Amino acid sequence: MKHVRLKLLRAASLIGAGFALGSLACAADKPNILWLTSEDHGIEMGCYGDKLARTPNVDALAAKGMLFKHAWSNNPVCAPARTTIISGMYSTSTGGVHMRSMVPMPAGTKMYPQLLREAGYYCTNMSKEDYNLKKPEGTWGESSGNAHWKNRPNGKPFFAIFNSTKSHESQIRTRGHKLITDPAKVRVPAYHPDIPEVRRDWAQYYDKVSEADADAGARLKELEAAGLAEDTIVFYYGDHGSGMPRSKRWPSNSGLQVPMVVYFPPKWRQLAPKEYAPGGKSDRMVSFVDLAPTLVSIAGVKPPAWMQGHAFAGPFQSAPQPFLYGSRGRMDECVDGVRSVTDGRYVYLRNYYPQVSQGQHVTYQFETPTTRIWRERFDAGKTTPAQSLFWQVPKAPEELYDLQADRDEVNNLASSPPHRAVLEKFRKAGRAHLAAVRDVCLLPEGEMHARSAGKSPYDMAHDPKYPFDRILDAAETASQINDPATKKLNALITDADGAVRYWGAIGFLMRGQAGVAAGQPALRAALKDSSPFVRIPAAEALARFGAESDLQPALAVLGELAPPDRNGVFVTMATLNAIQAIGPKAAPLHQLVGTMKPTGKSPDARFNSYPPRQIANITGKEPSAESESAPKKAKGGKKKKSE
Repeated sequence: MKHVRLKLLRAASLIGAGFALGSLACAADKPNILWLTSEDHGIEMGCYGDKLARTPNVDALAAKGMLFKHAWSNNPVCAPARTTIISGMYSTSTGGVHMRSMVPMPAGTKMYPQLLREAGYYCTNMSKEDYNLKKPEGTWGESSGNAHWKNRPNGKPFFAIFNSTKSHESQIRTRGHKLITDPAKVRVPAYHPDIPEVRRDWAQYYDKVSEADADAGARLKELEAAGLAEDTIVFYYGDHGSGMPRSKRWPSNSGLQVPMVVYFPPKWRQLAPKEYAPGGKSDRMVSFVDLAPTLVSIAGVKPPAWMQGHAFAGPFQSAPQPFLYGSRGRMDECVDGVRSVTDGRYVYLRNYYPQVSQGQHVTYQFETPTTRIWRERFDAGKTTPAQSLFWQVPKAPEELYDLQADRDEVNNLASSPPHRAVLEKFRKAGRAHLAAVRDVCLLPEGEMHARSAGKSPYDMAHDPKYPFDRILDAAETASQINDPATKKLNALITDADGAVRYWGAIGFLMRGQAGVAAGQPALRAALKDSSPFVRIPAAEALARFGAESDLQPALAVLGELAPPDRNGVFVTMATLNAIQAIGPKAAPLHQLVGTMKPTGKSPDARFNSYPPRQIANITGKEPSAESESAPKKAKGGKKKKSE
């Protein structure tokens, strides 16, 4: 009997071992994947040739791995950038381009952690989500300050993100920091004034990038100590350009180029990009929209057709792409619309709102000393032509820069006859991209939400009845301010579609005095348009550039549309921007603005911080409700990071 019991125990032990081996075999079929990310810094790292940088940990990773010479974030600020990463779709396509907005996921799509979990991965995210897309239930295995690959079930491969906030914009301006980098050794870009305050901000930025590098080093040592370094594919990247003004928030190369380093251990070299070589540098054009399809490809899953990026690793990697694409939408309380394209040498920007400057008064950005002092010098006439570009209006409708000859992107070649063919090549590529993704963010933000009621903006824009081509044509016509286009704009402002009429009205506004004079009858009629998003630019145009008799009717329209409790957050935001742009002529509305309730109907609480900030900008008084985009004070008086 005892002999029988021993045989049974031995059999049970073997069965248990078989289960364990089966579990380990499952894990062995797939690599672990570790993402190390950091905020608000560009390629100011040793491995990218910056001799002032002190980044030994990422440099060492690059020495045994590979870096991408041409890597772009698709957006120059964090929330839309993460939106693109998590979905594998352009934020202009999903409707998530606007800072701290919120839209539904397109029907039938998933966030990449869902796909990885379905493939057997334990997925963790420590520190930050901050998407402009509503997160489906069950997206992450764990997403919190305690999330860690160490918590995975036995035998599970892991995907883990650790994000460092050490290099965040807010840390550049935190005083009390003892500088390590010598400000005298900093290279000040041509667009910044070369003065001590700017040099100090740049020096502190370099120090903070070193701290982010140290965070990455600690995570790599942790992986090594656990004996997992050779079982784990590692990615390191920053989330967009530096936190200095004219990098963060601006979709040129200075705001979009990021460091991206990958390491594929020998065990998993077959999954690496085809051009991978230890210590190598890839010329492949990669951007954030490519990260999700690359991840699922590494996991052995074919990227779904709705992903708009291209896998650059794994069995399903695509051929290299010829262009990368960027975009800028609303930045906190300030509305803008810029689209950009690069091939690694040239950068093309298409400004759909040339009537506003690159340096609009985004309150959070003005917390940085460089921003304030730079603006003061511009107002005093103490800036060079290159330094003045950031503040000047109007912007050129099109910009073209040669990075080989002009790394700071201050010499616009769009009107250069020898570069005409290059301009047309990029113009064509940019328009083709907008059409391919059906850029829904050419709609006013409130109009996009109104048309998408009950569905996602992506699904609305892919309805055959949605007149995308006509809206794109209207935006192109309106924003080419060098062309009077009077007949075309008069046709647009009377179109059956409200978005086309919007571009007609704003087209007259963009052209200033001459444009408003040419469109005066149509603009007066537009004050009674059924769409508030047509009435608002018509009122702004007439108040700023119309006859004296136009001022009171225009202000009456804006006074009616300003209160958020009656009109909702999007109409209020658009109206308050118009009131601010009108300036002293809008003084009769300031009492109304200062006393009205600052919140109203909104699809998500993330929008509600912006009207209070706009009210403060107009009245000069602090907002009655705390703004999400304003610096937040924690216990002890320290400022929290918000972007």
